[in-house]
Amino acid sequence: METRLEHLTYILILAPLAPLAGIMGGWFLAYTLLPEKWIPYGMLTGLLLGILVDVIIIKELIQRKNDLSLLFWAVVMLFYAIGLFGVFMGLPIFHVGLALPIGFLVGSRLAYRAAGKEESRSAERLALIFSTGLLTLVCMASAFIALSSSSTPLDIQGMLGLPFQITALMLWGLILIGGGVLLVINFFLTIASVRFTYYYLNGTRAH
Repeated sequence: METRLEHLTYILILAPLAPLAGIMGGWFLAYTLLPEKWIPYGMLTGLLLGILVDVIIIKELIQRKNDLSLLFWAVVMLFYAIGLFGVFMGLPIFHVGLALPIGFLVGSRLAYRAAGKEESRSAERLALIFSTGLLTLVCMASAFIALSSSSTPLDIQGMLGLPFQITALMLWGLILIGGGVLLVINFFLTIASVRFTYYYLNGTRAH
């Protein structure tokens, strides 16, 4: 039996997909084919179409959630990763948060299947590999952009209000140490999310 928290979490993961895709698609088409003044209207049209798609398919999609492939969920997380990358201009800090829905999705499937220890450990490793790989790619892309731009040190200095100049060595240190810290946080968040979801849903369904 599906819990209210589980249902709500799936809605939060799935419902934004179509509207966000509609906004981006509307922006791209308007930017490519129409005068600049029409871009807001293109984005609004895409948003409304996305909401309409949600109204039509979201209920059935949630009902079929346990039958959807891991590839489907991987594409969903990749979509969010790309969106976050664009919104935060390549800053990878907020991508750590994706460990939570990734862990939830895996833990929920394990609880639904009433998985044993071996299957749970295997799925947990898979979640770790995916979340770590995704964050690593994001960090690499962010590092490439930062190192490719000569203005990055000045941008960081101005953004943080630092009274000293950022050197190339400092920038490398920030990338390596910051990326390492994010990966460690991602590791623990993914494991915690998988285990909490699995044990919470198992306990709830047992009652």
